[in-house]
Formats: sequence, C-alpha cells, structure tokens
Amino acid sequence: MLFSSLVFVWYFLPAVFILYHIVPWKNAKNGILLLASLFFYAWGEPRYIFLMLFSIAMNYVFGLGLGLSHKRLVQRVLMVLCLLLNMGLLAYFKYFNFLAEILNYVVGNGRIGLREITLPIGISFYTFQALSYVIDVYRKDIGVQKNPFYLALYISFFPQLIAGPIVKYHDIEAQIAQRTCTLEMQAYGIKRFVYGLGKKVILANTFAQAVDRIFALPGEELGTVITWFAVLLYALQIYFDFSGYSDMAIGLGKMFGFHFMENFNYPYLSSTVSEFWRRWHISLSTWFREYLYIPLGGNRKGMARTCVNLMIVFFATGLWHGASISFVLWGVYYGVLLVAERLFLGDWLKKNPWKWVNHLYTMFAVLLGWMLFRAEHMSVAADLFVNMFTWKEGLYPVLMYADIRLFFWIAVGILLCGPLQQLVPSLKTRLYREDKTDWLDVVFMIGILFYSVMLLVSNTYNPFIYFRF
Repeated sequence: MLFSSLVFVWYFLPAVFILYHIVPWKNAKNGILLLASLFFYAWGEPRYIFLMLFSIAMNYVFGLGLGLSHKRLVQRVLMVLCLLLNMGLLAYFKYFNFLAEILNYVVGNGRIGLREITLPIGISFYTFQALSYVIDVYRKDIGVQKNPFYLALYISFFPQLIAGPIVKYHDIEAQIAQRTCTLEMQAYGIKRFVYGLGKKVILANTFAQAVDRIFALPGEELGTVITWFAVLLYALQIYFDFSGYSDMAIGLGKMFGFHFMENFNYPYLSSTVSEFWRRWHISLSTWFREYLYIPLGGNRKGMARTCVNLMIVFFATGLWHGASISFVLWGVYYGVLLVAERLFLGDWLKKNPWKWVNHLYTMFAVLLGWMLFRAEHMSVAADLFVNMFTWKEGLYPVLMYADIRLFFWIAVGILLCGPLQQLVPSLKTRLYREDKTDWLDVVFMIGILFYSVMLLVSNTYNPFIYFRF
C-alpha cells in the first residue's frame, strides 16, 4: 500500500486515525497501530509478512538472551550470531543472485544457479531497525524490552516500515511506552503529510515520467544536452520522491504522537560532498556512523585509518542500496570524494573565497553520482558518462520529452529544493511551524490535497524509488 494511493488516503489512514483517537487505553492504542501496521505490510506483501514476524521474534529472543546473560563472552557469541542471522536473511533475499553471478564469473563454471527471489519490500529498513535494538541492548545503552508487542510495533510501525526514516530504538523506546498526542501535533502531522504528498504526486511523479521515457532510450543514441537534462530531472525526482515520503512518514508519526528524526535538510544547498551526506538520508547516515563508522574507530586512530573507515562505510552504503555493481561503484565514488575532502580538498574548499565554486563542485559531483545511481547496468552508465562529457547531438531533442508544463514544475522544484527557503527563511518557518496551524495553512493544504487527488485519480503512475531497497 502506497502513502500516495487513494486507498491509503481515503480509507486506511482515516480508519486507523479515528480508531486510534477514540480508544482511551494506551495498550489498546498500541494494539491498533500494531494490527494496522501488519495489515499495511500484508496488503502489498502477504507472503513476506511471516518473514517480518520471524525477524521480530528472532531479535526479541536475542534481546532477551543478551539481557539474561551476565557473561560477556556469551553476550558476544549471541551478538555475532544475531548479526549473522539478520545479515544472512538480508543477503539471501537481496544479494543471492548478485553474489552467484560474481562467483560464477570468477570461477568460470556457472555451477551456482540463479533463483527467482522477490525482494521483500522494506527488508533493508526493518532489518537495520531490528539490529539497532539488539546492538543497543548489547552495549547496555538500553534495557531489554520484555514486551514483545512493543518491539513488534517498533519494527513494523507502518509510517516508516518500508522506506524509512530508519528509527533507532533508543530514540523511540520511551514513546512506545508513553506518549502524548496533542491537537497541535495532529494538525502539524496532517500538514506535514499533505506537504509530502504534494512533493511526491505533483513534483516527483511529473519528473519521473519524463526521466523514465528518456532513460528507456538506447544510451548511445542520446545526446549531451538531453543526457544532462535527464540527470538533472532525476536529481529533482529522487529528492522530492524520497523527501516527500519522509515528510509523509514524519507527519503520520506526529498524528499518533511519535517524533521521528528529520531525514533531509535541503541537501542541494551543500558546499561540500561531506555536507551533502550530512543533509541527505540523515537517518541512514547516522545509522552507519553510530553502528559501523564509530565501532571501526571513526577518526580516532589516525588519518589513514579514518580514510579506510570512510571507504568501508560508503562501500556498505552503496551495497545497502542495491545488489549491483553500479550501486557499489556509487558508494565507492562517494567514499573517494569524502576521503579526498578529508585529506586535502576540504581545506581548500574552506579557504576558497568564491563559495559559489564550492557549491558548483558539489552539485557536479552529486549529479554524476545520480547518473551512476540511476543506470541499471554499467554499460548504460558508460554510455551516459560518454554522453555527458563528449559532445553529441543525439537523435532525440529535449523538447520531444518536455513541454511548458514540465518546465514550469522544474522551475518550482528547483526553487523548493532549498534556494527559496534560503532566500526567504520566514517561509520555511511558516511551512514547518509545529505549534500553530492557521486558516492560510488550511487553504494551502486543501489546494495541495485537491490537486494531488486529481492527479492520482487520472494517473496510475505512482512508483516510489526507495521501495526497491
């Protein structure tokens, strides 16, 4: 079930919202959210609901084991076994065919047969959330959660279940047990959800249709101008697609009394690649920093070790996004850039008086990264790279895939991905003010909701990019 679907907007969400708020008992409220979350997941993945329930039960048992054991050796064994089982499940469903292809290529005998494995939606997200709970228990940062329904709600909670933001257990533990949901929070949650819906349906979907049509063409037939146009359009699409989903998730959380971390902070305003990754998919970046980068030593063991740690983290980031060489190279590409900024480039950028050059460098690097990210195969990426940096007329003009309406929404998208909010800070404050929702906000929300519903009714094109992960 998609947040940006008529079924969700008109039936599922109102039913859950009304039931939740008319029931006076705390445990009953949590029970409604848990049942709704399981139903939400089963709607799209009826087979894999049992896989998620198994993951919940497995991590609950490991958490109990870590809490009951007082011997550090036993705890280490349990933690290693828990990591192996969680990552083993993720590896089988997400990486089996990828690894089989690599081994067949290396060995050269093709003995490992490929399998038809459907990737369970959201497995990367809920696996990382489950691991955050077990690791926090192992570190003694939190106590053991003895109520299995609380842990099940944490892992399966439908607002952030299938595309994040990745919520760490220690950030939400107290809210599961006790929370207050005021009218102001509910109003802000609705406002944030509608804003996210508009980002997704009005902007991201509009960009996506043109992007998909262009990238469906043979790469060698594309010219330089249309390739850069498609990559720029994809940068806007993925930002409004994923940040729109995150806005909807944060808004849904607020409707039920939960506070989720922000997942985006206008990343296209960044002046360095390091800053970009502090602003983009913040929940994933902080997860890797807290549970991989710092345990590896972070920046505490000298520059050489820091650079190695950065490369490991971004190799893992690329692999987390997908089982393909292009995703791995995308992660390595960013790892190299961050290492370069750590070694010498960062100092130069900090001293550079022309800050617009820093921003230009960052956006150039990000757009090149999105080209790698979007390419389905390395041969496609190679064609696109040649097109971007070798002048070609190509067979397809931009105007064949863009009209006045698309150019209008491109201009709106460019303004709303950060420049307008930077130029008019009061606009950002008003849009995201939590303590007050006035009649102008209501009129604005009604307009966005009405136009979004019109588009949903008239068009079935409605993918979410991060559902693939």
